[in-house]
Amino acid sequence: MQLFIYEYLASGAAKNASALPSLQAEGQAMLWALLEDFARCPEVQVSTLRGVQPAAEKDAFCSRAAAADWSLVIAPEFEGILAERSRWVVEAGGRLVGATLPAIDATADKLHLARLWAARGVPTPSLEPKYPLVCKPRFGAGSQATFLVYNEAELAQARHRAYAEGWSGELMVQQYAPGLAVSVAFLAGGGERHSLPAAEQRLSRDGRFRYLGGRLPLPDHLARRARRLAERAAECIEGLHGWFGVDLVLGEAADGSGDAAIEINPRLTTSYLGLRRLARFNLAEALLATVTGAAMPPWEWGSETIVFRAEG
Repeated sequence: MQLFIYEYLASGAAKNASALPSLQAEGQAMLWALLEDFARCPEVQVSTLRGVQPAAEKDAFCSRAAAADWSLVIAPEFEGILAERSRWVVEAGGRLVGATLPAIDATADKLHLARLWAARGVPTPSLEPKYPLVCKPRFGAGSQATFLVYNEAELAQARHRAYAEGWSGELMVQQYAPGLAVSVAFLAGGGERHSLPAAEQRLSRDGRFRYLGGRLPLPDHLARRARRLAERAAECIEGLHGWFGVDLVLGEAADGSGDAAIEINPRLTTSYLGLRRLARFNLAEALLATVTGAAMPPWEWGSETIVFRAEG
């Protein structure tokens, strides 16, 4: 089987990669982890794309996607980057190890997703402008241009800082949800969806929510709450295939009444770095088998605590 793995910020095609050092480090770490894991799958031959100039990216990308049986695209959602490259795969006649184009569009738009969840009864932070608020991009990834604000003056300052840092897209606000930040990753394909062990997200405490890494697994009682809410959140979106992650906040109430769904990442997430260490099987092989319908390796998870950094 020929598999094309593409990571946008590691490809050389990103014009502003140097301005996104955290996302670039995470992308590199995910790419190397996948390459290492698929190297242990003798039936899979992997190609990737490195050192390409922006002007040559599309042709080089499409030729690899056309030659491969499957393509796995890792890219941020902002500026339509993930959606566009996923579309290139389809236009080249390839097959995605990932979400459908409508699912990418539905989850990349954080405002649309918040409204959808609210309409479906999935708990998510209110869009009512009641402080404290989180100011963030409507189409964003990796906590770029994200701020915790407590009043109108701080909100105005956050908007100014976001644009000063190079953000040019639309911003939105949601009420701040206090609690433990966690994520639940899924493997989906063939009409089935499998949740993986929930992970705590280690975020910066400077009001910018920068992703520093994670810790897993969660205690059982928290893991059950996270999995239950993540399942409800994912059920609202059709076409989530391959690997995707649901970000949540678990509130203080033991019954989960303060829990909230935050967003869905319709692509490989950095939690792969920790989950592959907890797995007693090849997680990359399981991902591909879920999508292609190949024989699934037996799943067994370790019980030790895994702490991982965003950069690997």
